[in-house]
Amino acid sequence: MNIAIIGSGYVGLVTGACLAELGNGVVCVDNDHKKVLALKKGIIPIYEPGLAELIEVNVKKKRLKFSDSIKEAVKHCEIIFIAVGTPPLENGEADLTGIENVARNIALNMSGYRLIVEKSTVPVETGKWVKHTIETYLA
Repeated sequence: MNIAIIGSGYVGLVTGACLAELGNGVVCVDNDHKKVLALKKGIIPIYEPGLAELIEVNVKKKRLKFSDSIKEAVKHCEIIFIAVGTPPLENGEADLTGIENVARNIALNMSGYRLIVEKSTVPVETGKWVKHTIETYLA
């Protein structure tokens, strides 16, 4: 199965590595081009015991790759995880700007059915909002 993980921070990178280890083809996408280049060179930006080795093995087996292109990930993957940051706003609510940007980009690049999984830390019913955003921008 081909899976895209959009957001290569702690949650996205660990999720992507584990899904690749299970035998899936995984592309971890991030809008930080420098981070993507570092990951392609085997430089892991976070520490999690065993993660570097897991990534190295799955990159060698061509089950895990890194990209800065949501377009390409959406084009080639059936399942798309949204795992972007949701930092707190001044009022304490989650900033969902990143989620909305990703949902819009997914919609603009979809050519058929995709299973979209929201994995970021978000308020209740954000899934409905993501669905509405995708339906609004669907090309």
